[in-house]
Amino acid sequence: MNEKGASPPSGEDGAQRRVGTADLLNPSKAWQWLGLNLVDSGDGFATVEMTATEDMGNQSGFVHGGMISALADSAMGRSLRTVEPGVARAMSFDLKLSFITAAKIGETLRATGRVIHAGQRTMVAECRVEGRGGRLIATASATFAVTREKGITETPDAD
Repeated sequence: MNEKGASPPSGEDGAQRRVGTADLLNPSKAWQWLGLNLVDSGDGFATVEMTATEDMGNQSGFVHGGMISALADSAMGRSLRTVEPGVARAMSFDLKLSFITAAKIGETLRATGRVIHAGQRTMVAECRVEGRGGRLIATASATFAVTREKGITETPDAD
């Protein structure tokens, strides 16, 4: 259990997943503002949830695409931090979203980001954003500029 009384995320096999304690106890201001919660993470993936509030709506009464984009970007960014050697900083510089269906206000959205390329200076991730019952809301992919933790050595095939 962490200091907030919640157990750290675990996988289907019950194994504890790598989640930084500081991340759970002190989420970024953006994560707080959006109401993002880290649900699970492991080697190369992270799952983040957000419950869409009224103030996240567009003029049609559905969740604004920018909110879904922020959720997907956050899940993919978090997935990068599960890969060894570690990532000290990551910034997306290319983001593509494909909206499949509208998300409803009040609905809990779940985004799972997965690393598909982990280079020394750039990383690529993909994401599925799902609504109630696993309904596909959007897919995404992004390229990130990363700074690896100190002690990483260059390899001949580094990007």
